[in-house]
Amino acid sequence: MLIRQALQIVGGITKNNKKLPGYAYGLPAAACKTGARLRKEPGSVCASCYAFKGNYHRFPSIVKAQYRRLASITDPEWTQAMITIINRYQSQSPYFRWHDTGDVQDLDHLLRIFEVCEATPDVRHWMPTKEAWVKPWLELAPSNLTVRFSPAMIDQPAPESWTHTATVVRGQGDCPAVHTGKCGDCRRCWSKSVKNIAYALH
Repeated sequence: MLIRQALQIVGGITKNNKKLPGYAYGLPAAACKTGARLRKEPGSVCASCYAFKGNYHRFPSIVKAQYRRLASITDPEWTQAMITIINRYQSQSPYFRWHDTGDVQDLDHLLRIFEVCEATPDVRHWMPTKEAWVKPWLELAPSNLTVRFSPAMIDQPAPESWTHTATVVRGQGDCPAVHTGKCGDCRRCWSKSVKNIAYALH
């Protein structure tokens, strides 16, 4: 599969992100299953979701691209297209973030992501999620994918039952990108050895 065909099938990916060390893939935040409910709940992380502010929400072209990606996830060629894209850009950066906006949609989508990660073994993948239903399926996840569960509320402690988590806190947190605008040398979100990442509310 040619790279231009792959990009057309999946609706493109986020390239040359100034914050992240590698490439990313985003879906519309309005399509989040759990997040859509939490957005109406005061004090939840989703009530002040960054994806409804700034460039994500300001430019119609970005929103349209996210909806093209959402429509593409059931395409029979989506999995191979994502593998082609990630392997093509792997030499530029061996890190990939799933869902810089949006979230996993259903089991079929999750298992397709697993397939993509397994077929791109030289890339370290990170996927944050608020979808608790994914937990029983994580035993099928390839070793190069770190899935971090994000609890619903600001300042909510990380649930001990999850191997990897990400929380949002009022205060300093321990993510350098919140303060400097970029990850720099930090790769903690992708690291299996880091149980929880605390992001400062912004």
